[in-house]
Amino acid sequence: MPSAQESPEGGEEDILHYEEIEDDAVSPMDLSELLKEGTKESHDRAENTQFVKDFLKGRIRKELFKLATVALYFTYSALEEEMDHNKDNPLFAPLYFPVELHRREALAKDLKYFYGEDWKEKIQCSEATQQYVDRIHHVGQHEPELLVAHAYTRYMGDLSGGQVLKKVAQRALKLPSTEEGIQFYVFDNISNAQQFKQLYRARMNALDLDKNTKERIVEEANKAFRFNMQVFDELDEIGRSLGEAAQDGGVPVHDGKGDIRKCPYYADKLGTASPSCPFHAAVGLARQPLVQLVLAACMAVAAGAAAWYIL
Repeated sequence: MPSAQESPEGGEEDILHYEEIEDDAVSPMDLSELLKEGTKESHDRAENTQFVKDFLKGRIRKELFKLATVALYFTYSALEEEMDHNKDNPLFAPLYFPVELHRREALAKDLKYFYGEDWKEKIQCSEATQQYVDRIHHVGQHEPELLVAHAYTRYMGDLSGGQVLKKVAQRALKLPSTEEGIQFYVFDNISNAQQFKQLYRARMNALDLDKNTKERIVEEANKAFRFNMQVFDELDEIGRSLGEAAQDGGVPVHDGKGDIRKCPYYADKLGTASPSCPFHAAVGLARQPLVQLVLAACMAVAAGAAAWYIL
């Protein structure tokens, strides 16, 4: 399989040819167009999940980023295993670019950076990720033509929005400029992402697929987006349980959620007779109906006094 940078003769003529197909001969019935239009709503929903919105704003904590990397590792391990098994299947073979695209080894490097040499012993597949993985294995073993949907959803996203996330993560988490921790986003064997994406779409459009199969691929791509959103929601839930801890090992600010041991006051008082957190105590007291009633009355009196003073 020729790479994105080279034609079989080593020149760039094939890339230019693919660009012409993409730009000038595109048809509404081409698979690339059907996927683009058919997943637009799912794509928008995925971008508007709380986890992604926070990520794009640079509000990503290292612990969550590490867990996201773990989820990606299990997802790409499953995807690339099934792609390897189907590399000679004519319904998928033209999209088999292991040198250019495969991410498993890059993710392994990132996990080693975050978790150390024994990273494999420290990670586990989450519930939402396992559902995604199970679906990929089912497709690869029983409906390999639908692998196109999962490959398209992941790799084209990695080469597009993923490059934005790379810069955000590097800046927000203060990761090394040498790109440790974000190897997932680094495609050393793709010199021009835009040209490669054009090549990939052209290969998709050239697959010998009937209308029904194309519709099933679009449906599967929407499922892939849903699986991704479930993983995002799971990470968001974990993030809420962590409270408002600092991004990168700073002193956490406890908000009454999650483990009380994350409260700096509690940590300071460890070993004393009363390791209670004043924040927890205050929040608990404030939730009592009688206390809420008294507080409301006090606020009303204060508001009345303020209004009288202004007048």
